Amino acid sequence: MPLESNHHPDTEADKRVFNVRDCTLIAVATGQSALTLKELLDGIHHVPASCLYHHFWGGLLQPRFEEREYNNDFSAWVKHGLHDGELAERLAVVDPASFKTLEDLRWELCELIEERMDESERLSFQVATRSFEFIQSKIVVFDTRTRIADPAALGPAIAFCSAGTIFYHFIDARRRSPDEIDDFSAWLFSFGDQYNDLIGQIAGIDPYFSSLLELRQRLSTLLTQHFEGSPS
Repeated sequence: MPLESNHHPDTEADKRVFNVRDCTLIAVATGQSALTLKELLDGIHHVPASCLYHHFWGGLLQPRFEEREYNNDFSAWVKHGLHDGELAERLAVVDPASFKTLEDLRWELCELIEERMDESERLSFQVATRSFEFIQSKIVVFDTRTRIADPAALGPAIAFCSAGTIFYHFIDARRRSPDEIDDFSAWLFSFGDQYNDLIGQIAGIDPYFSSLLELRQRLSTLLTQHFEGSPS
Protein backbone atom coordinates (compact mmCIF):
# COMPACT_ATOMS: atom_id res chain seq x y z
CA MET A 1 0.00 0.00 0.00
CA PRO A 2 1.26 3.54 -0.67
CA LEU A 3 2.85 5.44 2.19
CA GLU A 4 3.59 9.12 2.74
CA SER A 5 6.54 10.25 0.65
CA ASN A 6 8.48 11.35 3.75
CA HIS A 7 7.86 8.12 5.67
CA HIS A 8 10.96 6.88 7.49
CA PRO A 9 11.45 3.12 7.28
CA ASP A 10 12.05 2.49 10.98
CA THR A 11 10.26 3.90 14.01
CA GLU A 12 11.68 3.84 17.53
CA ALA A 13 9.42 0.90 18.38
CA ASP A 14 10.70 -1.38 15.63
CA LYS A 15 14.17 0.02 14.88
CA ARG A 16 15.71 -3.45 15.32
CA VAL A 17 13.57 -4.76 12.47
CA PHE A 18 14.28 -3.49 8.96
CA ASN A 19 11.08 -2.71 7.07
CA VAL A 20 11.70 -3.08 3.33
CA ARG A 21 10.04 -0.43 1.17
CA ASP A 22 9.68 0.05 -2.56
CA CYS A 23 9.06 3.29 -4.42
CA THR A 24 8.36 4.95 -7.72
CA LEU A 25 8.83 8.51 -8.96
CA ILE A 26 5.99 10.52 -10.44
CA ALA A 27 7.23 13.21 -12.83
CA VAL A 28 5.53 16.62 -12.49
CA ALA A 29 5.95 19.29 -15.16
CA THR A 30 6.92 22.75 -13.91
CA GLY A 31 5.89 24.53 -17.12
CA GLN A 32 9.37 26.03 -17.35
CA SER A 33 11.66 25.30 -20.29
CA ALA A 34 14.87 26.55 -21.91
CA LEU A 35 16.03 26.92 -25.50
CA THR A 36 19.35 28.67 -24.85
CA LEU A 37 22.13 28.18 -22.36
CA LYS A 38 21.25 31.50 -20.73
CA GLU A 39 17.67 30.31 -20.25
CA LEU A 40 18.96 27.05 -18.78
CA LEU A 41 21.12 29.01 -16.33
CA ASP A 42 18.19 31.22 -15.34
CA GLY A 43 16.04 28.15 -14.83
CA ILE A 44 18.62 26.39 -12.65
CA HIS A 45 18.85 29.54 -10.53
CA HIS A 46 15.12 29.57 -9.80
CA VAL A 47 13.58 26.09 -10.07
CA PRO A 48 12.77 24.18 -6.87
CA ALA A 49 15.54 21.97 -5.53
CA SER A 50 13.33 18.97 -6.30
CA CYS A 51 13.94 19.75 -9.98
CA LEU A 52 17.68 19.31 -9.54
CA TYR A 53 17.05 16.08 -7.68
CA HIS A 54 14.92 14.76 -10.53
CA HIS A 55 17.32 15.70 -13.31
CA PHE A 56 20.26 14.06 -11.54
CA TRP A 57 18.78 11.09 -9.66
CA GLY A 58 15.54 10.43 -11.52
CA GLY A 59 17.31 8.80 -14.45
CA LEU A 60 18.42 5.93 -12.22
CA LEU A 61 14.84 4.93 -11.46
CA GLN A 62 13.33 6.15 -14.74
CA PRO A 63 15.94 5.40 -17.44
CA ARG A 64 16.42 8.08 -20.09
CA PHE A 65 16.98 7.52 -23.80
CA GLU A 66 20.41 9.17 -23.77
CA GLU A 67 23.53 7.12 -23.10
CA ARG A 68 24.89 6.98 -19.55
CA GLU A 69 27.99 8.93 -20.64
CA TYR A 70 25.86 12.02 -20.13
CA ASN A 71 24.27 10.75 -16.97
CA ASN A 72 22.30 13.79 -15.89
CA ASP A 73 19.63 15.55 -17.93
CA PHE A 74 21.53 18.84 -18.08
CA SER A 75 24.65 17.34 -19.62
CA ALA A 76 22.59 15.23 -22.05
CA TRP A 77 20.64 18.28 -23.26
CA VAL A 78 23.76 20.40 -23.67
CA LYS A 79 25.27 17.63 -25.79
CA HIS A 80 22.24 16.68 -27.91
CA GLY A 81 20.31 19.97 -27.85
CA LEU A 82 23.03 22.61 -27.91
CA HIS A 83 25.71 20.32 -29.36
CA ASP A 84 28.41 21.63 -27.05
CA GLY A 85 30.54 18.67 -26.09
CA GLU A 86 32.89 20.69 -23.87
CA LEU A 87 30.24 21.84 -21.41
CA ALA A 88 28.42 18.51 -21.64
CA GLU A 89 31.53 16.71 -20.42
CA ARG A 90 32.03 19.15 -17.57
CA LEU A 91 28.44 18.69 -16.42
CA ALA A 92 28.55 14.92 -16.87
CA VAL A 93 31.27 14.44 -14.25
CA VAL A 94 29.33 16.33 -11.56
CA ASP A 95 28.55 13.84 -8.80
CA PRO A 96 25.51 15.00 -6.78
CA ALA A 97 26.45 12.62 -3.97
CA SER A 98 29.53 14.75 -3.27
CA PHE A 99 27.46 17.82 -2.35
CA LYS A 100 26.06 18.29 1.12
CA THR A 101 22.89 19.98 -0.12
CA LEU A 102 21.03 20.45 -3.37
CA GLU A 103 21.70 24.17 -3.05
CA ASP A 104 25.43 23.45 -3.15
CA LEU A 105 24.80 21.39 -6.27
CA ARG A 106 22.79 24.25 -7.78
CA TRP A 107 25.67 26.71 -7.38
CA GLU A 108 28.17 24.27 -8.85
CA LEU A 109 26.01 23.91 -11.96
CA CYS A 110 25.64 27.67 -12.26
CA GLU A 111 29.39 28.20 -11.94
CA LEU A 112 30.17 25.63 -14.63
CA ILE A 113 27.64 27.14 -17.03
CA GLU A 114 28.74 30.71 -16.35
CA GLU A 115 32.36 29.72 -16.90
CA ARG A 116 31.49 28.21 -20.27
CA MET A 117 29.43 31.25 -21.25
CA ASP A 118 32.44 33.48 -20.49
CA GLU A 119 34.51 31.32 -22.83
CA SER A 120 31.99 31.58 -25.67
CA GLU A 121 29.62 34.54 -25.75
CA ARG A 122 27.93 33.10 -28.84
CA LEU A 123 26.99 29.96 -26.93
CA SER A 124 24.93 31.99 -24.43
CA PHE A 125 22.32 32.78 -27.08
CA GLN A 126 22.61 29.81 -29.44
CA VAL A 127 19.18 28.25 -29.87
CA ALA A 128 18.99 24.53 -29.16
CA THR A 129 17.46 22.04 -31.55
CA ARG A 130 15.10 20.98 -28.76
CA SER A 131 13.95 22.57 -25.55
CA PHE A 132 14.95 21.53 -22.06
CA GLU A 133 11.88 20.86 -19.93
CA PHE A 134 12.31 21.38 -16.20
CA ILE A 135 10.67 18.50 -14.35
CA GLN A 136 10.29 17.79 -10.68
CA SER A 137 9.22 14.51 -9.17
CA LYS A 138 7.32 13.19 -6.21
CA ILE A 139 8.30 9.93 -4.61
CA VAL A 140 5.55 7.44 -3.77
CA VAL A 141 6.54 4.76 -1.27
CA PHE A 142 5.10 1.26 -0.87
CA ASP A 143 5.32 -1.21 1.98
CA THR A 144 6.60 -4.56 0.65
CA ARG A 145 5.64 -6.20 3.96
CA THR A 146 9.10 -7.77 4.06
CA ARG A 147 10.77 -7.56 7.46
CA ILE A 148 14.40 -8.37 8.31
CA ALA A 149 15.42 -8.92 11.92
CA ASP A 150 18.92 -10.41 11.47
CA PRO A 151 21.65 -8.26 9.87
CA ALA A 152 23.16 -11.42 8.38
CA ALA A 153 19.99 -11.84 6.30
CA LEU A 154 20.25 -8.36 4.78
CA GLY A 155 22.69 -9.26 1.98
CA PRO A 156 20.71 -12.23 0.62
CA ALA A 157 17.48 -10.22 0.89
CA ILE A 158 18.93 -7.27 -1.05
CA ALA A 159 19.82 -9.62 -3.91
CA PHE A 160 16.09 -10.01 -4.61
CA CYS A 161 15.02 -6.42 -3.98
CA SER A 162 13.57 -4.26 -6.75
CA ALA A 163 15.39 -1.28 -8.21
CA GLY A 164 12.85 0.91 -6.43
CA THR A 165 13.84 -0.56 -3.08
CA ILE A 166 17.52 0.15 -3.71
CA PHE A 167 16.68 3.69 -4.79
CA TYR A 168 14.55 4.35 -1.71
CA HIS A 169 16.83 2.85 0.93
CA PHE A 170 20.26 3.63 -0.51
CA ILE A 171 19.79 6.88 -2.45
CA ASP A 172 16.68 8.74 -1.34
CA ALA A 173 17.44 7.90 2.29
CA ARG A 174 20.41 10.27 2.22
CA ARG A 175 18.07 13.12 1.33
CA ARG A 176 15.65 12.16 4.12
CA SER A 177 18.17 11.42 6.86
CA PRO A 178 19.53 14.28 9.00
CA ASP A 179 22.75 12.23 9.19
CA GLU A 180 22.85 11.89 5.39
CA ILE A 181 23.27 8.12 5.48
CA ASP A 182 21.46 5.28 3.77
CA ASP A 183 18.79 3.25 5.55
CA PHE A 184 20.89 0.05 5.57
CA SER A 185 23.71 1.78 7.46
CA ALA A 186 21.28 3.54 9.79
CA TRP A 187 19.76 0.19 10.71
CA LEU A 188 23.16 -1.42 11.33
CA PHE A 189 24.04 1.53 13.57
CA SER A 190 21.12 0.58 15.81
CA PHE A 191 23.02 -2.56 16.86
CA GLY A 192 25.87 -0.57 18.39
CA ASP A 193 29.49 -0.40 17.27
CA GLN A 194 29.87 -3.98 16.07
CA TYR A 195 29.17 -3.14 12.42
CA ASN A 196 31.16 0.07 12.15
CA ASP A 197 33.66 -1.44 9.73
CA LEU A 198 30.89 -2.73 7.50
CA ILE A 199 29.13 0.64 7.61
CA GLY A 200 32.38 2.28 6.53
CA GLN A 201 32.60 -0.05 3.54
CA ILE A 202 29.02 0.71 2.56
CA ALA A 203 29.80 4.43 2.76
CA GLY A 204 32.58 3.85 0.22
CA ILE A 205 30.07 2.87 -2.48
CA ASP A 206 29.30 5.85 -4.73
CA PRO A 207 25.60 5.60 -5.57
CA TYR A 208 25.64 7.80 -8.65
CA PHE A 209 27.88 6.37 -11.35
CA SER A 210 26.29 2.90 -11.35
CA SER A 211 22.90 1.51 -12.29
CA LEU A 212 20.53 0.48 -9.51
CA LEU A 213 21.03 -3.16 -10.45
CA GLU A 214 24.79 -2.75 -10.16
CA LEU A 215 24.33 -1.10 -6.78
CA ARG A 216 22.10 -3.97 -5.68
CA GLN A 217 24.79 -6.50 -6.65
CA ARG A 218 27.57 -4.58 -4.90
CA LEU A 219 25.57 -4.15 -1.71
CA SER A 220 24.40 -7.75 -1.63
CA THR A 221 27.90 -9.09 -2.25
CA LEU A 222 29.50 -6.80 0.34
CA LEU A 223 27.00 -7.66 3.05
CA THR A 224 26.93 -11.39 2.31
CA GLN A 225 30.70 -11.72 2.25
CA HIS A 226 31.02 -9.77 5.48
CA PHE A 227 28.79 -12.15 7.38
CA GLU A 228 30.34 -15.21 5.74
CA GLY A 229 33.74 -14.02 6.94
CA SER A 230 35.12 -13.70 3.39
CA PRO A 231 37.27 -10.71 2.33
CA SER A 232 35.14 -7.93 0.82
